[in-house]
Amino acid sequence: MPTNAAMIAANASRWSKAHIHAEWQRTIDATADRLTIPANKARFQAVEKNEGVKWFAVAIIKEREAGADPAFKLNIAQGDPWNMRSSHVPANRGPFVSWEAAAHDALVDCAPYAARWQDWSIGGLLTILEKYNGVGYASRGLPSPYIWSATDQYVKGKYVRDGVFDPEFVDRQIGCAALLIAMQKRDPSIQFDQPGTPARPTVKPPAVIIDNATKNEKQIRAGSAAAGTAGGVAKATTEAPSHPFVHSVATYSIVGIAVVLFVATTIIIGRKVKAINDIW
Repeated sequence: MPTNAAMIAANASRWSKAHIHAEWQRTIDATADRLTIPANKARFQAVEKNEGVKWFAVAIIKEREAGADPAFKLNIAQGDPWNMRSSHVPANRGPFVSWEAAAHDALVDCAPYAARWQDWSIGGLLTILEKYNGVGYASRGLPSPYIWSATDQYVKGKYVRDGVFDPEFVDRQIGCAALLIAMQKRDPSIQFDQPGTPARPTVKPPAVIIDNATKNEKQIRAGSAAAGTAGGVAKATTEAPSHPFVHSVATYSIVGIAVVLFVATTIIIGRKVKAINDIW
């Protein structure tokens, strides 16, 4: 997997050379105008104050994940209504009492854990934004369309679904960098830190993040282990059942289901831990 340092360097280099394609300019300008108006900026700044994520990063995450959403009714984590349980990844979040509460959850408790990011240089900013869409492009040495679409740093190629890369597909969404270029022209207060700050406070994700992400699976696994043990004990200690064949089938069914659940949840836990480590 690409290191944070390699991704930060690549994104900083591309930023220094990037230009917006002329045919995108009008749409990008309209979006940048909307994101930087005082009322919207104030809400983004409130999130920055509470969570430590730059307000313009919050604005861009909201735009990419939730669309225009002028009334702030959608969660920046995945674009689902924040007053309902989410169905898209990250799923089963909420409901929340406000857009700000949902933003706290999205930035603090959901991958890629932007509130724990520390490098707010231009390369660092673009890298944490890229992690929202995954590191598959960086693994291939390619510019992510999530970041670079609508600029001359991106031509073609896109993951059209999980694990499936189409080298000829052209992304038609505005990339984060193009939005940032336009926003900075409108708002000179958008400034980036000097490079050099470690991207994360720890080399590995804290145990609390992995524990929280795998809590449900661990509970199911523990329950299945207990059920399997109980089924085995019941088989061993039950004396002279009136219908031994039916009893055996029922017992083996319970143990079998428990084993399947144990194995399945163990696989899911392993995948979640890997995903967290990869994005960290």
